Amino acid sequence: MRSLRAFLLCCAVWSMPSLAFADAQAGATKAAVCSACHGPTGNSTNGDYPSLAGQSARYIYLELRDFKAGRRSDPRMSPMAANLSPDDMHDLADYFAAQKLTATDFKADPAKVEAGRKKSEELLCTMCHLGGFTGQNEIPRVAGQQYPYIVKQLQDFRAKKRTNDAGNMTSVTKTLSDADIENLANYVANLQ
Repeated sequence: MRSLRAFLLCCAVWSMPSLAFADAQAGATKAAVCSACHGPTGNSTNGDYPSLAGQSARYIYLELRDFKAGRRSDPRMSPMAANLSPDDMHDLADYFAAQKLTATDFKADPAKVEAGRKKSEELLCTMCHLGGFTGQNEIPRVAGQQYPYIVKQLQDFRAKKRTNDAGNMTSVTKTLSDADIENLANYVANLQ
C-alpha cells in the first residue's frame, strides 16, 4: 500500500509541469479576445486602453473581479468581465503578468516630466506604487503606461468616478489641478 501511495505521489509531482503549461495555455487562449483593445501580449498601442503586460497578477485579477461585480465600471470592459469565472480571471491575470511590457511611442515634454517628478515626490506616490512606479500586489505598475490612460484615470479618481480602491487615489487626487495631472502623466508615462 505504501508503494502505491508513493507511486501516486510521484505521478502527481511529475504531472504538475503539464498542468502549469495547460493553465498558461488557457490564459493565452482566453487573452486572444483581449488583444483587440489591449494589444498583442497586453501591450496597448491605443491610449484608451491600458497595457496589461507585466502588471501584477493580483492587480489584474482584482480589477477583473471589480468589473464583474460592478465596483468598477466601463462601457467596454464591464461587459467583457461579466461572464468571466474566477478561474478565467486567474488565467488571464497570470498570462498578462508574465508578458514583457514594451515601450510606448509617447514623447514626453521634459519640463512637464520634471514638474511631474516633483509633484510625485510631494504626494509620496512611491509609498504605494514603489520606486520607478513598478507597483506591488494590488497597487498597479503605472510606469510606461499609455499617457491618455493615465490622465483619464487620475481625472476619474479626482471626480470620484472611479472608487474601487477604498478611496486612496481619490484622497491623493482631490487637490490636483489639470496641469498637475498632465505633468504627472508625462512623468509616469516616460518611465520604463
